Amino acid sequence: MPYALSAFEIVAGILLLFAGGELFVAGSVALSLLFGIPQIVIGLTVVSMGTSAPELFVSLLSTIQGGAGGDAIAVSNVVGSNIFNVLVVLGASAIVMPLRVKSRLVRRDVPLLLGVSMATWGMASGGRLTWVAGLALITGTVINLLWEIRSAKEESSEASDDMDTDGAAPAPVAAAKLAAGLGLLVLGSQVLVKGAIAAAQGLGVSETVIGLTIVAAGTSMPELVTSLVAAYRGKADLAIGNVVGSNLLNQLVILGLCALVSGERGLGVDPVMLVRDFPIMVLTTLACLPIFWTGGVITRLEGWILIALYGLYVIEQILSSTASTASDEFRLITLVAILPALLIFLVWTVLRWKKNRHQLA
Repeated sequence: MPYALSAFEIVAGILLLFAGGELFVAGSVALSLLFGIPQIVIGLTVVSMGTSAPELFVSLLSTIQGGAGGDAIAVSNVVGSNIFNVLVVLGASAIVMPLRVKSRLVRRDVPLLLGVSMATWGMASGGRLTWVAGLALITGTVINLLWEIRSAKEESSEASDDMDTDGAAPAPVAAAKLAAGLGLLVLGSQVLVKGAIAAAQGLGVSETVIGLTIVAAGTSMPELVTSLVAAYRGKADLAIGNVVGSNLLNQLVILGLCALVSGERGLGVDPVMLVRDFPIMVLTTLACLPIFWTGGVITRLEGWILIALYGLYVIEQILSSTASTASDEFRLITLVAILPALLIFLVWTVLRWKKNRHQLA
């Protein structure tokens, strides 16, 4: 019975977050359309802020509750969500419709995300994110926001061609959606965290694994739905910008605020995450660059590969939480077969891109 109740709370929390995220995104986009901001900038800022709201509320609530379990949920939620966003959200969106990548993502946004990911990993390497690290991440948020505002001004000439203002909601309606979405996000985050921690304790699974899988996937549902709908409607800028912007905000804003809220004790980081999940988060971001270079399009094949990689990651999480020797065997297979095949594919795509570029020149 307790297990059934925990499962119900997790599902109910995810549904509430999903509904809240949808309302929050709709209100945010409507307000942004009224100001004529280009789609790529909306995706990187307003939409990503809205779709990252579930992660923000879940992680902050977990941190405020305190204890090793709360810290584990907070940090693993962010890291797991970032991995989910790149592998599942981008992958699924590319399967729906191949995504054409704007050059600014390759030149500016993805390298910035890679740098932030490595910096966050470095600051957490001592096993704790201090309030000083949190302050540094929040400062980075302000700098990035100012940079985005400058980019919006520079790209304002493209706004009339890039934006579709048909059906934009009036300001009062948009504000009402924002308020309703915010309320559902707060309620959903409380229900989800309560259910996730209870499930972890009842099943003997660590809070870190729960945060990296169930909570991370649940709080990333708004990103997934938003990007899938955007891809289906041919809005690739919104789909990709949403993922990159959300991953930036997850680290700069959410981890930064959680570290500040934790105060003198600091935000505890599971040592296993430092040697497994943080490197995977960095590697998935790094793997985006070769994909983004190849003709400026994320193909359906590359989308399926990203989805398959997430499947391998989840299998690793499940096996590592058990005492079975299958975990070591799976890692060996991944090391000697799957990773070399992936590396060969990435090298081949880059060489193909260079060849095509040379022929065009």
